[in-house]
Amino acid sequence: MIGAWLGFANPVYRLPALVLLLPAGLAVAAVRAPSLKSALKAGWLIGALAACGSLYWTALPIHDYGGLAWPLALPVPVLVGMVLGLYTMFLAGLTRFGAARLSPWLFGPFYALAWACMEMARGTLLTGFPWLVLAGALSPWPATIQGAAFLGAYGLSGLLAGLAGWIAVCGPISRQGLVAVLAFVGLFFLGNSRLDAPVAKDGAIHATIVQGNVDQSRKWDPESQRDTVEKYIALSRQAIKDAPTDLLVWPETTMPFYYQDHGPLSAMLADFAAASKVPIVFGAPAYERRPEGPVLFNRAYLLMPSGSESYYDKEHLVPFGEYVPFGKYLPFIHKLVEGVGDFRPGHAEKPLGEGNLALGMLICYEAIFPELAQQRVTAGANILVNISNDSWFGDSAAPRQHLDVALLRAVEQGRAIIRGTNSGISAVIDPRGRIMAQGGLFTTLTLPCPEVPIVSETTWFHRHFKLLTFAVPGAFLALCLVALVSPKRRDAVSPRGTSL
Repeated sequence: MIGAWLGFANPVYRLPALVLLLPAGLAVAAVRAPSLKSALKAGWLIGALAACGSLYWTALPIHDYGGLAWPLALPVPVLVGMVLGLYTMFLAGLTRFGAARLSPWLFGPFYALAWACMEMARGTLLTGFPWLVLAGALSPWPATIQGAAFLGAYGLSGLLAGLAGWIAVCGPISRQGLVAVLAFVGLFFLGNSRLDAPVAKDGAIHATIVQGNVDQSRKWDPESQRDTVEKYIALSRQAIKDAPTDLLVWPETTMPFYYQDHGPLSAMLADFAAASKVPIVFGAPAYERRPEGPVLFNRAYLLMPSGSESYYDKEHLVPFGEYVPFGKYLPFIHKLVEGVGDFRPGHAEKPLGEGNLALGMLICYEAIFPELAQQRVTAGANILVNISNDSWFGDSAAPRQHLDVALLRAVEQGRAIIRGTNSGISAVIDPRGRIMAQGGLFTTLTLPCPEVPIVSETTWFHRHFKLLTFAVPGAFLALCLVALVSPKRRDAVSPRGTSL
């Protein structure tokens, strides 16, 4: 738990490298346990405590905006931790099995693949929640995450976990431990070398993010809607005067009304785009009339100065935030945050833009899913745009953790990311995962960033995404078969000297 708490973003103190204590500690606990049952219990406890401590902030929106008293809100991170601990519980059991039957040379690759498969499963099952990705903790050090351009976030996490587990179980001065240490050094130097290499770009734009810092408690109040529009227009008008701007990016649900109705507030926005001659990306709720009734979407628009507009509807929604799973069977359960109603997922992946500009949209926590960024780039996106609203989580670790995961998407896909948020952390990230510009939390600001690169070249990870998706679990299953047909090793000894 200490490794997770101090490795991932938190409000107290952070040293990213300490996150490696998590896979190292889990490996040792699994191998050292006197029985399989003890290993499973240790794995669950480690994972549950790590998740509970790192995701403490899940209680904040439920209390502040869901209307639940603290006695009901505080158990939420505990329950989340208990569920996420199941993944590390199974990982611990597999680790113990592999250590008992495979040679020390195969244990490292086995643990690496097991960890990668665990993160892949966590990012897929039950709608997926790939938030605490091990590699994400190292995002503040760009040189350490360049491997994501080849292995992806899950693959890089597995490699880092495998090396840490190798050292912890076999010892730092064993042959396997020395190989792991050399591999860590090699990864660092290769990362630095990639950072020094120029980005092959096709052009660049001057982007400006507008962070309005609108109070969530007033945002959906009809009397405050005009104030919100006027605030964003005023900030944007000044920003255009202060710095060259080719694109304005406003956050998720910036406009708390149905822009598609083209009422007076929509007209204000269209008139500003035409007068400023600058395209605007912004979020707003949307609807579609169907025979069974209106269907709501969380939509991102691109409004051109000419008046033409295109849009993207968010496809991966937040459970209990934007919709209630199995809601028609659970009518007594409601969303935990404020909004216009239950959203439905969209399906359009086509980039937004004109000419040589193709914006791949990721709304809110869509940025934590590797497959969604993969789809945007496959569809032709040369810049990724992540609009979000993290103000639900207050001044907690959540906005910082969210930014860390977004950095991984930039490296995986080799694309710049423009990340516009309501209250922070707004940022522009280059294709190597370096922050080009960054704003603060809970401040009203405009964030200009010149020379945001437009890139069409793809990474090795992007080109071999499907291969890696099947190769990692396939290789893990192959090692499991090797372990199954291998006799239990008599020399398999735990760090305490107890035979396994």
